[in-house]
Amino acid sequence: MNADITDTAIFEWPWLLRAAAAGQLAIAILNLCLIRILGWREDLARMPLLVRQVFHVHCWFISVTLTLFAVMTWRFAGEFSTNAVCRWLAAGIGLFWALRTVLQATYYSSSHWRGQTGRTAIHAALLAIYGGFATVYAMAAFGGG
Repeated sequence: MNADITDTAIFEWPWLLRAAAAGQLAIAILNLCLIRILGWREDLARMPLLVRQVFHVHCWFISVTLTLFAVMTWRFAGEFSTNAVCRWLAAGIGLFWALRTVLQATYYSSSHWRGQTGRTAIHAALLAIYGGFATVYAMAAFGGG
């Protein structure tokens, strides 16, 4: 008997989507602490006021966007692979994370982590997490229910 991976309990859509939702909520919260975590207070203070304000607004809106993704995913996890509107939403969120994965791999200079084991591990983990989000949402959007 050939078992399809979608037939296994671990591949249940609501479980995977809720895991993605929890991950996005965690990133949204961490994003709000990024300045402190990365020690950017002094760097931001030296920036022109407009640049500093734009940075803060973008930081907040990324967190708001990820929180909305997480809440909608958590609430409608059971419908993401069966409801047409939810499938469109899954496709959009999947595209968001696919683009973020590409940017993580291509935009940032490797000088930020090259030769630094901890930073290299974080970079690799973020690639896997962002790519995982993209995959889960793409499978919900295009993989059927």
